[in-house]
Amino acid sequence: MGTVHARSLDPLPMQGPELGVQADDMDLGEPEREEKQEVLENKDVVVQHVHIDGLGRTKEDILTYEIADVFHAKNLIDVMKKSHEARQKLLRLGIFRHVEVVIDTAEGADALPNGLDVTFEVKELRRMTGSYNTMVGNNEGSMVLGIKLPNVLGRAEKLTFQFSYGTKETSYGLSFFKPQPGHFERNFSLNLYKVTGQFPWSSLRETDRGVSAEISFPIWRTSHTLKWEGVWRELGCLARTASFAVREESGHSLKSSLAHAMVIDTRNSTILPRKGALLKINQELAGYTGGDVSFLKEDFEIQLNKTLFWDSVLSTSLWGGMLLPLGEKASSIADRFYLGGPTSVRGFSMYSIGPQSEGDYLGGEAYWAGGVHLYTPLPFRPGRGGFGDLFRTHFFLNAGNLCNLNYGEGPRAHLSKLAECIRWSYGAGIVLRLGNIARLELNYCIPMGVQSGDRICDGVQFGAGIRFL
Repeated sequence: MGTVHARSLDPLPMQGPELGVQADDMDLGEPEREEKQEVLENKDVVVQHVHIDGLGRTKEDILTYEIADVFHAKNLIDVMKKSHEARQKLLRLGIFRHVEVVIDTAEGADALPNGLDVTFEVKELRRMTGSYNTMVGNNEGSMVLGIKLPNVLGRAEKLTFQFSYGTKETSYGLSFFKPQPGHFERNFSLNLYKVTGQFPWSSLRETDRGVSAEISFPIWRTSHTLKWEGVWRELGCLARTASFAVREESGHSLKSSLAHAMVIDTRNSTILPRKGALLKINQELAGYTGGDVSFLKEDFEIQLNKTLFWDSVLSTSLWGGMLLPLGEKASSIADRFYLGGPTSVRGFSMYSIGPQSEGDYLGGEAYWAGGVHLYTPLPFRPGRGGFGDLFRTHFFLNAGNLCNLNYGEGPRAHLSKLAECIRWSYGAGIVLRLGNIARLELNYCIPMGVQSGDRICDGVQFGAGIRFL
């Protein structure tokens, strides 16, 4: 909760050496204690003044929204509760190093007998901060260097430069973030970036140079993001042995797209949840705001988690998506879906399911994948209450399919094609949770339903990432 200092209110009942009375000489019967507790919690008070000490470049108007509820408190306990909530809101702005709260009796000519003054003692972040850390993606790692200018204009704005060097991707970018005063969840961001990625499963190298603008806002229990992105894409072959199908995709393209994402997330953890559900829906429309790439792309993700007996957890998940090219031009290899690997359908190599040419996987325009997982404590519970709680035993059953569709056919033909040649796998292993950063899996996998051209990983398979099927 942080540090909240509250000085006693006169005439609140007190006892102890400062009154010259020894505890043994006092009558501390049960009715007395109940009366004192009631006086402490229910005495009417009025918050007359709220002060913020330690401000430098921060504008006071943005902080008024965060502390306004403190004035509505009716008793001391309510004052402490709302002061703590205001403290959390101030820290959430990302402009203060620390915030402390002091509650005292009101002073001055206008002070009321039951008046209170609340003071927030803050310390602002430096004008420029640096960071160095590592990140874990879907079976890849990267080193990240960053320079941040917090509170750059005095109203919780943030300017960030970030450079990332990874095993498969290198990027750098500049971003500007601006929240709406009083509603931090409603914010605007502008990004400039360059990303170079290598995709060995497709013998493809891609370089993106782009700009994007995003608006995020909540509606009821859902979180929404509206995004426009304009990106100049350069595709090339990663090796001389690249297939002709990949070489045909090489060259430059310009994509301008509008995207929308909706998320409902009630899980207690994003890495290894024990309860709760997730629903995520994404839509992207390219071509109507410019560029030479046109398509409509839809995908979704559903996850349900339930705690069972003996501290075990049952988790089910379902992914799906479809890409519809608009116009006569075929879809690009950079826009299609990919499936397979330790973070999706286990027992198959990374993105090695579906259409391929000479060993290079080309992705598909439609896919689905589902999984059932049972997580249990380690046998005999070694390290219980400590390091051992980071490990879980993992039993799983995964299935999925990825293909291209003939959009001249009806929905029934599409469903029939997605139901053909289903790849599936089962197995067991160990899961390690790395705090709220990522998770590691070491599984023994048995792939089934293998089709010609699929690349499998029969036996032990290692996976690291944030998003798992």
